[in-house]
Amino acid sequence: MRSIVYSSHGDSSVLSLVDREMPVPGPGEVRVRIAVSGVNPTDWKSRAATARLDQFAEIVPNQDGSGVVDAVGADVTELAVGDRVWLYLSQHGRPTGTAQEYTVVPAVRAVRLPPEVDLTTGATLGVPAITAHRALTVHEHGPSRLAPGTLTGRTVLVAGGAGAVGRAAIQLARWAGATVLTTVSSAEKATLARAAGAHTVIDYRTEDVIARVHEVAPDGVDHIIEVSIAANAGLDAEVAANSASIAYYADEGGTSFTMPTRPSFAKNLRIQGVLLYTVAPDAWAAAAEDITAALSSGILRTGEDVGLPLTWFSLDQAAAAHVAVEGGTIGKVLIRVADL
Repeated sequence: MRSIVYSSHGDSSVLSLVDREMPVPGPGEVRVRIAVSGVNPTDWKSRAATARLDQFAEIVPNQDGSGVVDAVGADVTELAVGDRVWLYLSQHGRPTGTAQEYTVVPAVRAVRLPPEVDLTTGATLGVPAITAHRALTVHEHGPSRLAPGTLTGRTVLVAGGAGAVGRAAIQLARWAGATVLTTVSSAEKATLARAAGAHTVIDYRTEDVIARVHEVAPDGVDHIIEVSIAANAGLDAEVAANSASIAYYADEGGTSFTMPTRPSFAKNLRIQGVLLYTVAPDAWAAAAEDITAALSSGILRTGEDVGLPLTWFSLDQAAAAHVAVEGGTIGKVLIRVADL
């Protein structure tokens, strides 16, 4: 089978297309014939890392993807050959991601797609959608799960609403009943954020974000989903409601931050870091269930008309796909591995 691999860290040139033997699923695992491999910032950052390759001599990149179950290992009862699935954290703790024709994953990381949801949509979920779910469920007063009505009466501010995580957060928050505000940096991104369902879109380059947020939410926002805590910590403390949560999932804009002391403690703010790799597996499973329920309700679909334009590459263009994500391509970058 064809696989994209790297055996040393570096730029995209370390990726190569090779032939490898077909993997065999062990107990509790499934083999998936990959249709689409999703590329996230975490994929190129892991490839470019200066640390050693952990315990693996060779790695197949990309955490997310979709495909069809091709074989099941012993003790797997929840999935069967022929099931269409979306995959998350396929390469976490393992050397084999989705940038190949077949991959083996723990059965719990392969989630059956609703019949009406295509494999393209399935490949866009994974890291972005589970990160968004986690960021929306760390508030002191809940909810710990998302469903229609669980965020009714809450106001959510999503920083970077045109990004993959931001867009998923907008859609999941809307689905759960929240009023959603988001910040963007351009008219093009504003259009995408509105298409995703944001009630209020604020261009932080041309508008006073604090003033605009206070117009919509005079008492502050309850949940903040933050992509750049280094740049926005002071703003977040200013617009947060009492007992709000500020969930940050990236270090865009800087590797450290400071926050005003008085508003942060006076409002009893919860400042919560979010990194999927160190989240408990039961939180992954809960997110996967809720995300699949949202899919059945028509949420998290793909296309520019719903806020997620797609950029496609072939498997032999995997290096170019990584470069596109590293360069900040708007929307979702996907690799078409097979037509299934």
